[in-house]
Amino acid sequence: MSIIHVVSVSGGKDSAATLLLAIERFGTDRVRGIFCDTGNEHQAVYEYLHYLEQATGVVIATLRANFQNEIASKRVFIARDQRTRRKYATQPVFDAAGQAVPKRDGRGNIALDKKGKPIQKTIKVGGGERVRWTNKAKRRALAVLHPSGNPFLDLCLWKGCFPSRKAQFCTEELKRNMAVEYQLGLIERGHSVVSWQGVRRDESLNRRNAKKYEAVGGGLHIYRPLVEWSAADVFAYCASKGIKPNPLYTQGMGRVGCMPCINANKPELKQIGQRFPEHISRISGWEARVLAASKRGGATFIPAENGGKFVQNAPAHAAANDIYAVIEWANTSRGGKQFSLLTALDEPTACASSYGLCE
Repeated sequence: MSIIHVVSVSGGKDSAATLLLAIERFGTDRVRGIFCDTGNEHQAVYEYLHYLEQATGVVIATLRANFQNEIASKRVFIARDQRTRRKYATQPVFDAAGQAVPKRDGRGNIALDKKGKPIQKTIKVGGGERVRWTNKAKRRALAVLHPSGNPFLDLCLWKGCFPSRKAQFCTEELKRNMAVEYQLGLIERGHSVVSWQGVRRDESLNRRNAKKYEAVGGGLHIYRPLVEWSAADVFAYCASKGIKPNPLYTQGMGRVGCMPCINANKPELKQIGQRFPEHISRISGWEARVLAASKRGGATFIPAENGGKFVQNAPAHAAANDIYAVIEWANTSRGGKQFSLLTALDEPTACASSYGLCE
């Protein structure tokens, strides 16, 4: 049984270095690259993938998720929805002394959670809201719930909202699931697979305990050769192999996957608004369509700053918190209270890099 080394390539620095390491150790014949296309990418990413193919000799297969069946099922569900129950807001109950009143079961015993702690009693507040789709919401959603062929947009139409930091389903649905499906296909054909992933521990708190190697089982292994590397190590290694960085890194981008990413920070959003206004226009169109497919009638791509708090998917704020409002906020200083006078002096064609690539 042969071993195939599959490298997930995103067009970014870490995956490029990972691809080069795999080739260095096992040659091009045993290495395969895969690119999970979200449909929310900058053209420079596709061009850089082509550059990597030409420079390394490894063909990078493009994988795209398809949500036709999910959207079709949701259309049927919405059209047939006749649920009668209501969803109520609740509030905790306290006694006259201000102590929490415990919840009791049908026998009068205090109900306990999984950790053995008493569960506080709650009561319903208000008249509640209907769980089923209203006829108005049905007409609005069914008018737009049609596959577009774009994985990111179709995923959001199916979900009725955009991903968020707490519900980042885009990574799982558009990347992880597609990569796993590809690798399982190789295993079913009799191969053993080593999945190479360009993950570094210093990228984020969520990755600080990333393991260098994992044996998943069933012929699948995960290898993360960069876990102990820094961003500077990655750029230096690629340069030593004669590989140029993705040009987006010299255009103010700290990341190159998705344009924009829902996790883009304020400086990145400012640069995107100045350099790539066509992407902002595209997102605005997506917001209008996903909003119509939303049960609540509210959906924004990135939470906008509103009164010091981020508000997302709220009908009363959807128009005020659209992508253009976010870009306007990104051009402010003092916590969004003052328009930055330096913004007018910025040259959108000038080199800008958070990694010191312009020095």
